[in-house]
Amino acid sequence: MNLALDESWSAYLSQELKAPYMEELFRFLNQEFKSGKQIYPPASNIFEAFRLTPFDQVKVIILGQDPYHGPDQAHGLCFSVNKEVKIPPSLVNIFKELNNDLGIQVPTHGCLESWARQGVLLLNNVLTVEDGKAGSHHQKGWEKFTDRVIEILNHEKDHLVFILWGSPAQKKASKVDENRHKIIKSVHPSPLSVYRGFVGSKPFSQTNTYLKEKGLKEIDWSLT
Repeated sequence: MNLALDESWSAYLSQELKAPYMEELFRFLNQEFKSGKQIYPPASNIFEAFRLTPFDQVKVIILGQDPYHGPDQAHGLCFSVNKEVKIPPSLVNIFKELNNDLGIQVPTHGCLESWARQGVLLLNNVLTVEDGKAGSHHQKGWEKFTDRVIEILNHEKDHLVFILWGSPAQKKASKVDENRHKIIKSVHPSPLSVYRGFVGSKPFSQTNTYLKEKGLKEIDWSLT
């Protein structure tokens, strides 16, 4: 399994990755891969969010739930798919809100790497899933790991924006000091819940307004 995080994360996560619960999680994953099960994202992409967004550059955290559980979709960044892959329904709704919020043209592809490279940590609550089985890797250790990631970011940095979509992501709000950071919460952008509070929530303009207020560079949310 590829643990190629950006070096800036190592000081904060190296011990966590060696913790007994993580060793148990890695044993589980290795067994799943060896047994021939199709696991997403590919092993080389599981920590992609930590590779593309160095710790010292994190300004925004978008927290999703599971990786996509269909073929060729998940590549280690929440909600993102590679450019040649059809844009999934949740991401279609995110792009519609982006257009409504900032007037940015709806992108023609779903690869969010440019956000990641600007300091948007695209993190799922759980980092792996079995093909066709949403939630199949819940309670295996990932939730504890991503809790720890949020706790470290909360403690070590100031003026972060946490965008929490869906109830599993919103539970992480308890790890965040709202006196030091901004939390933006709404329902998940999936077709099942998008009209219960995601539409019109304006997360992108809220984020940039906060960053500007704190003297930080705003995110260019457009995708070319």
